[in-house]
Amino acid sequence: MPKTTYWADAYVQKAGSAADALQHLRPGNRVFIGSSCGEPQHLVNELSKVSERFTDLEIVRLLSVDSGPLTLIANRSHSQQLNIRSFYLGSASPTKIKKNQRFITPINLSQIPHLFKSRLMPLNVALIQASPPDDFGWMSLGVSVDINMAACESADLVICQVNPNMPRVLGRSFIHVNDVDFIVEHEEELLTIQPLPEMETANIIAKHISRLIKDGSTIQTSLGVTNDATMVCLAEKNDLGVHSQYLSEPMMRLFSMGVITNKKKGFNNGKLVAGSAVGSFMLYEFIDDNPSIEFHPSDYINSPTIIGRHNQMVTLNTAMAIDLTGQVAADALPLNNYTGINGLLDFTRGAAMSPNGKSILILTSTSDNDKTSRIIPHMSDTAVVVPRGDVQFVATEYGVVNLFGKTLQERAMALISIAHPDFRDELFSQAKELNLIDTGRQFKQAIKGVYPLKYEETIQIKGTSINFRPARTVDERSIQEHYYNMNRGDIISRFFHEKKSFVHPQIETTYEIDYINDLTIVATIGELGFEQIIAVGEYFRNPIVNMAEIAFSVTHEYQGMGIAKILQEKLAVAAQDNGIKGLIAYTSPQNKGMIRLFNHLPFKIHTEKDEDMIILNCLFSEPEPKDKKNHRSPA
Repeated sequence: MPKTTYWADAYVQKAGSAADALQHLRPGNRVFIGSSCGEPQHLVNELSKVSERFTDLEIVRLLSVDSGPLTLIANRSHSQQLNIRSFYLGSASPTKIKKNQRFITPINLSQIPHLFKSRLMPLNVALIQASPPDDFGWMSLGVSVDINMAACESADLVICQVNPNMPRVLGRSFIHVNDVDFIVEHEEELLTIQPLPEMETANIIAKHISRLIKDGSTIQTSLGVTNDATMVCLAEKNDLGVHSQYLSEPMMRLFSMGVITNKKKGFNNGKLVAGSAVGSFMLYEFIDDNPSIEFHPSDYINSPTIIGRHNQMVTLNTAMAIDLTGQVAADALPLNNYTGINGLLDFTRGAAMSPNGKSILILTSTSDNDKTSRIIPHMSDTAVVVPRGDVQFVATEYGVVNLFGKTLQERAMALISIAHPDFRDELFSQAKELNLIDTGRQFKQAIKGVYPLKYEETIQIKGTSINFRPARTVDERSIQEHYYNMNRGDIISRFFHEKKSFVHPQIETTYEIDYINDLTIVATIGELGFEQIIAVGEYFRNPIVNMAEIAFSVTHEYQGMGIAKILQEKLAVAAQDNGIKGLIAYTSPQNKGMIRLFNHLPFKIHTEKDEDMIILNCLFSEPEPKDKKNHRSPA
């Protein structure tokens, strides 16, 4: 057909039925089918009807629908009609993945367009779906640009299903009537997905990671993160931007709330940028001709270099399993829709290139109704998707840890601390067998303690953002550094004698705690995983009298800021929550700071002398009237 043909005339000449268009397929052809919710269902159904005419058609698609007609045909024993090449198997159970694993072509999504365009994998036919043309003959690929654009540009023959229900999405989403070979007009509802069932564990994980995400961050979330969890993470943030493989329902809600403004992305400012939309009809209406949204192909969206140009890029992706060295499996998960190997590594590495970027991997601690731990000793028969060197933050419902820059022992201890408590002793033993943990270390029951997120709080004090939180097992080195950096007088005040060594056996009770009988709250500054501990507050429960002994230490340059007072208040609240009767402190008469600090407690204070020591104690059942409390300067 001459290139000078007026597009409207060309459209009429190219229009016809699906059956007529598919007659141009030949045995042995490689046929690309439009991906995700942009799949041209009418063309797919018609192809399944006429597939018996062909032999050895190779179907290339981003995902394989388990119950789709082409997959069912390909699953027939020794089928000679169709072979399916999937870049991802979609939402599936491990059993189904095993059954269909011969279809999988492992590849990062950012590299698929090159695979097509270079003709390393030549495409004979592309079956796609697009919106009706505008006044200039341009049709939008709508909800699914990702690898569809590269397929359109690379295929020998392009058959386009024109569907008036396909939204017109701006960006690099357009193909021209002159660049397709056959047009099949067919109106049908687009594919949609149901929101993931909400899980309390997902919402708890979201609370753990919410403080990692700062105002002005650019975000990417996988479809494995539930709607409510996403909202818990992000609803209180300001001026977020989006650069994501998928645009989803929660992003639409956050945009409508004014949380997503795209003003501070540092790249593509003012634009919400994605490659596809997966969700409901409401989402598709939202993206239709919306000037604040642009869709681009996968070699742009998933390019680590492009991702890394954004300010504070934060990626939130789900994982299937992680071993104690940090290797991650994430090929597919039940209810995880269309995420997986495709974009996970691209975004993980892109976030590492971003100024103040963070990659966060999310996984529930168990599977199979709590029968199996997702944190495992080592990967054996499970493929690694994210190498250990690329992993940064890992979150479960039991906490979040930062593995970046950590030794294998630090990684193992960190991951054990966020594993399900029922599996921690087994993981600890296996880690020792694998020589990941010093064989001299003993398992302490305290390691099974459940991290109490409710005691976390970030407070601005004299222009410094200080995070108060319960201590974790992974804080060992930071607590040692805190003690080693204390001056001689403060060490004597804290330990009652001069002390120059703070080796593991001497201070392990500070961080190997059960959060009930033994609790340490630390004040920190800096990034999680690389924090400086500037103060430590501890209580130790005496079960005989049910009283908790408290002790504090504050780095010299942060004294006089009220930090110890905040630590004491939090310890008192926690002690009451845990059924402890009261607090007790042992100090010297010269330690006026500790005496003043204890007297700040809103309870009746009892003071005793024992040789050269002063014993201070209070009962929670004896509150002191506020009018009897004198104002005292902070410790």
